[in-house]
Amino acid sequence: MKLEDEIKQKSFKSPYHRMMVNIMFTGNFLQKRLLCMMREFNISPQQHNVLSILRGQHPDPCSLGDIQERMLDRMSNATRLVDKLLEKDLVARCQCPNNRRKIEITITEAGLALLKQIEAKIPPFEELFPAISSEEASALGQLLDKSRE
Repeated sequence: MKLEDEIKQKSFKSPYHRMMVNIMFTGNFLQKRLLCMMREFNISPQQHNVLSILRGQHPDPCSLGDIQERMLDRMSNATRLVDKLLEKDLVARCQCPNNRRKIEITITEAGLALLKQIEAKIPPFEELFPAISSEEASALGQLLDKSRE
């Protein structure tokens, strides 16, 4: 459905204004779908993002700064997110043996198992975007990359 119909707005100041609103609207749309999927597993999309980052580093640890730098939502409080994941035994936190001021975080076996469960429930990306071809997805990704230059 066209953006204008979705938000009941007839026109925009410019094509760039429409593009910006469309990106934000679509991002919220995707976030809402992801939130619905994550709710079943009792974690937030931001917690899922932290677990995915840690799995990418596994078995090596990650610092809080590294996690914050790699998060999709960089405004998230990485410390609070890690604390919540610690409570659920999905991550472990320990002091770096070489630098006592540095805290290292790793994903636990329970965290790895949870990510596998989540991925089994999430449909393949192609199914999430049936109206977009592989070539269009690639072009859109390139345009979004270019928009951040």
